[in-house]
Amino acid sequence: MKLKDWDFNLKVRLAGEGLHSILFWMFFPFMAIYFSNVFGKELAGLLLIFAELIGVVVGLFGGYWADYFGRKRMMVYATAGEAFSFVLFAIANSPWIELPVLSFVSFAFMGLSGAIYTPASHAMVADVVPEKDRSAVFAVFYTMINISVVIGPVLGGIFFFSYRFEFLVFCFLITSILMIVLQKLIRETAPPKKKRAGGQDIHWTKSLMSQLSDYKVISTDKTFLLFIVAGILVAQTFMQLDLVMAVYTTEFIHEQTLFSLGNWSLTVDGRQTFSWILAENGFLVALFTLAMTKWMTKYKERNVFVISAVLYGVAIILFGHTVSIGFLLIATALFTAAELMVVGLQESFVSRLAPEHMRGQYFAASSLRFTIGRTIAPISIPMTVWFGFSWTFIILGILAFLSAGLYYILFNQYDARQRGKEANTVIS
Repeated sequence: MKLKDWDFNLKVRLAGEGLHSILFWMFFPFMAIYFSNVFGKELAGLLLIFAELIGVVVGLFGGYWADYFGRKRMMVYATAGEAFSFVLFAIANSPWIELPVLSFVSFAFMGLSGAIYTPASHAMVADVVPEKDRSAVFAVFYTMINISVVIGPVLGGIFFFSYRFEFLVFCFLITSILMIVLQKLIRETAPPKKKRAGGQDIHWTKSLMSQLSDYKVISTDKTFLLFIVAGILVAQTFMQLDLVMAVYTTEFIHEQTLFSLGNWSLTVDGRQTFSWILAENGFLVALFTLAMTKWMTKYKERNVFVISAVLYGVAIILFGHTVSIGFLLIATALFTAAELMVVGLQESFVSRLAPEHMRGQYFAASSLRFTIGRTIAPISIPMTVWFGFSWTFIILGILAFLSAGLYYILFNQYDARQRGKEANTVIS
């Protein structure tokens, strides 16, 4: 599906969300550094966990609200909430006053707004794009996000730390403009509200119970349970990119000269190094996702998942045991390779693992790998106080290695199950 054939709603969103995504990646990766500096690592980790929990809880209702109130309305409300968050964030970091607690409140409120916006935005794509073209449309939005990951952190390393108040005011203005654009230019795409047999609207409690019931499939399928647990374990590694890895580079990487040519030299400090690491990750993801996915389909899934988890473990241990920017960039390349190896295989494996009549439940439950993983991941920051950075990175690496072991076991179980099905088919 070519861009010129897209629904007008999606064209407006791609432009507006592209700019907004750059702004998001100019501050979001640095929040772990900011909170660690103002609250200390232990409290910062607990606060980040609390902020993630808020997003998880609100996310349970996001899909229901998008169906009940409409996609457009929830997207506008969420954007308005984010604009208000930037007002609070700017006040908390103004030249006249500094209120770290208010900064955290605004950050948590941004997470809440995102949990409202995302289900509505995804649902709108499904509303206006034929099923055969949806993957291509989502891929364009995914590519846009990764371009933002390349640009945003590099700019954020400058503006977030040196011109924070002015930057946050600018974010408020852009987000407010996006809210007005969504309100004025896009149309509502939601179908009529869902009804029960008696003709009444489905109550929100019924919607919530329906979502929670999706997760019951975990306890009935041991192979799928292993897939979820292995995903949660390895998530503790790949979700550290803007958590403990951010804090580590800021504290331990001092100014280093990378290039020198006559009187000109390129010198970077820890914050700039972290920006480069994020940019490298985003650039490699945007450039090699399709090629890596095509390459990995030639190998057994078991080997791909196991090697990916091992690479995550090796990369994060290497990351935590060097202060050389060159080695950090190499570790980031390994880290990104591990990410790209499985990004195109995970959903296809879930679709094969799930019985045809339960695929929706399986896909809903599979998201627990990320929701639970993202909620637990900030505990790594206080771990650096309890165990030190070196042991924290080793522990995270061990979790990735344990994940590799679980992937090996689950694929053996899956293969055995498939052989059993084939045997039963032959007998019948």
